[in-house]
Amino acid sequence: MLKKPFPVLQSREGLEWLYQCIVEAMKEFGKTEVIVGIEPTGHYWLNLAYFLDEKGIPLVMTNPMHVKRSKELDDNLPTKHDAKDALVIARLVKDGRFSYPRILKGMEADLRVGATFRSKLVEEQGAIRNQMIRWLDRYFPEFSQVFPSFGKMALAVLEYTPFPSDLAGKELYRCNLKL
Repeated sequence: MLKKPFPVLQSREGLEWLYQCIVEAMKEFGKTEVIVGIEPTGHYWLNLAYFLDEKGIPLVMTNPMHVKRSKELDDNLPTKHDAKDALVIARLVKDGRFSYPRILKGMEADLRVGATFRSKLVEEQGAIRNQMIRWLDRYFPEFSQVFPSFGKMALAVLEYTPFPSDLAGKELYRCNLKL
């Protein structure tokens, strides 16, 4: 590690500033190649990864568990602070304890985003369906005898008459349809 740790803003300006710092450090120390190491947390590393890929700078990732264990080995304190983490990450990268992330581009990236979004929607739909069943079982248990599934008609009826009391006093019409 040739430079002291410094914060980088999650914006285009912040990433451009980081790039300038990298270029200046390479000149200052006479280096022709550089590697940027990170500990990935959530989605925050993605913009940096795409930016550095655009600039031709390789990015590597350290395993968060390795970072934690290495910190504890160094000083036996599990405290978390960025300067300490940066030093540990730099050591892990120097020792070759990293992996290269797979940076998806084009159609592959679009498919991944779409598949992830669809998966979340299906999960949310299941949760909402379970809530509806729970509420209907509690407040309108007869509903499932008339509508065994949540089709358009069932949802329309629920929109206008969500409780049995909403049907009280209403005239009911029976239709005999032949198809």
